[in-house]
Amino acid sequence: MSDSNELIVGIDLGTTNSEIAAFVDGKVTILGSGSKNMLPSVVGLSPSGELLVGEAARNQLALYPERTVRSIKRKMGSSETVTLGDREFTPPEISALILRELASWASQQLGRTVAKAVITVPAYFSDAQRQATREAATLAGLEAVRILNEPTAASLAYGEGSRHIAMVYDLGGGTFDVSIVSLEGDITEVLASHGNNRLGGDDFNDLLAEHLLAAFQSQHGIDLRSGHPVARARIWWAAEEAKRRLSFDPEVTVREEALATVDGKPLHLELEITREEYEDMIRPLVEGTLEHMSQVLADAGKGPSELDAILLVGGSTRTPLVARMIEERTGLTPREEIHPDLCVALGAGVMASRLAGHQVERVLVDVTPYSFGVSFLGERGGVSYPHCYKPIIRRNTPLPVTRTERFYTSHPYQEEVDVRVYEGEDEDALRNILIGDYRVTGLTPMRDFNEVLCRMSLDLDGILTVTSIEKKSGLSKNITIARALEERSEAEIAASRKRLEALYATRQDDDLDKESDDFDEENGNFDDKDALQIESEVDFTAYPMPKAATVAEDDWSMAEGEGRKMIERSRLLLDQIHDEDREEAIDLNAAIEAAIENRDAAALKQAVHELREMLFFVEGRA
Repeated sequence: MSDSNELIVGIDLGTTNSEIAAFVDGKVTILGSGSKNMLPSVVGLSPSGELLVGEAARNQLALYPERTVRSIKRKMGSSETVTLGDREFTPPEISALILRELASWASQQLGRTVAKAVITVPAYFSDAQRQATREAATLAGLEAVRILNEPTAASLAYGEGSRHIAMVYDLGGGTFDVSIVSLEGDITEVLASHGNNRLGGDDFNDLLAEHLLAAFQSQHGIDLRSGHPVARARIWWAAEEAKRRLSFDPEVTVREEALATVDGKPLHLELEITREEYEDMIRPLVEGTLEHMSQVLADAGKGPSELDAILLVGGSTRTPLVARMIEERTGLTPREEIHPDLCVALGAGVMASRLAGHQVERVLVDVTPYSFGVSFLGERGGVSYPHCYKPIIRRNTPLPVTRTERFYTSHPYQEEVDVRVYEGEDEDALRNILIGDYRVTGLTPMRDFNEVLCRMSLDLDGILTVTSIEKKSGLSKNITIARALEERSEAEIAASRKRLEALYATRQDDDLDKESDDFDEENGNFDDKDALQIESEVDFTAYPMPKAATVAEDDWSMAEGEGRKMIERSRLLLDQIHDEDREEAIDLNAAIEAAIENRDAAALKQAVHELREMLFFVEGRA
């Protein structure tokens, strides 16, 4: 074993992003530069010949795609070269520039020179691809003390103590692999691996980008696929941002201005994409990964019932369809406690730390132990039922977290809804714990169903913010529940359940006889139109709000809505913001809140601008 004072880092050399981890203050930590802890795996040369690595190169890609390269991992082990401007580079040379930048991050943060590293590769990487990775390390001035399989790294991050059989499903930006691993104590053995080194989130982006290109052509009669490299690059990045947001929001609006000009007139693209539309696009690709999953189980001689856990790795696993289809195929709920983008780097850091002589058991993360959701008018047992439960934040989700679901009013011209917030797992809301409620009034009277978004944000301090937003007008109401994660005593839970059961038993029979809408049993949705409960025979005033809960209401203008979006976005990224900048981000959130309260448009605009500039440099944007 190496000298305990030796510095060895762990590196995830990824297709889309790369990360570096090391043993710091008694634990494995992701290292970074300023507020950044993920380095975009993008390299470029500026028009003046300056080398750009990471965020700067990524920012240049839309303007100078011919001077920028991304997804170089897909070319590792091949004889292909890439051209940046008038210069050619091999894949290991490009990867070396990424590794060197990561090593520089670590050296600056640790105050020591980084010379040794554990570097991860997909389990199915060929010998040529592994040798190319070693060559990249040498070119970067690093000794690759271990080339570690990514599924092994992921399992090390989770750090199971007793013997487990786990499936590691790794869907990154450009590659996919699935492995069956055996974990026993400190020993991790890969039993079987399968995958596709030409499948990943980039392919999801391509499908979305093609959808946007087709929409632009339909609207303006111009095909941007040829002769418009800058417009195509902008469309691709807009598609990636839409993909990220659709992991958390039920719909997004893509707006790109002046993509082309005809007779001096700039032509814009504005298109709304729903999560359902996006999932329909990518479903064949996700189904393809399930075939690999079946094959790897067969190769390992295992059945789904023999798995103890399924671990999700890679940023593309944030897409809700992925976890849903895996659960449908295996009957197991995938685990997502550890940041999917950082999981492999953390595992590499665990291995590196052990090789350096440190005792490391597992990576510690904060997750929500409960699910949080709202009640809605749905269907149970073939009849309409006003107390169906829809989890929005599911248990074991890493904190902080923001999630949004789409609901609809239940009858024409409805102008108000009651929102009841529950903690629990039962599909019957009345069997869960009511933790807060509020009323949204002043909705736009509409002949058809009115769409209302319900957004939940839960921070590290256990503060739950629930916001209902009428999509048409931007009208919003919210509730803040402090100490949402505070553990309830057995007596409190028993008393709550007893009261709920009593109320449940007194429900009116005609509640169950109301005319029901078409119900989608597969997704648990009301024909994709879950209806927010508006009337109830149950008197919920019997359940007082927690003393720590406060209710705040405010009608938002478009500017106010943008301010709230920036606050939610920053809260989602709070764990990725460097310590030195986190306090500033919190202060900017407070400034936006104050500007909204005082209706100070100038202050609101300035605070939103400053927060947007800060978040621009934080990876993993929702």
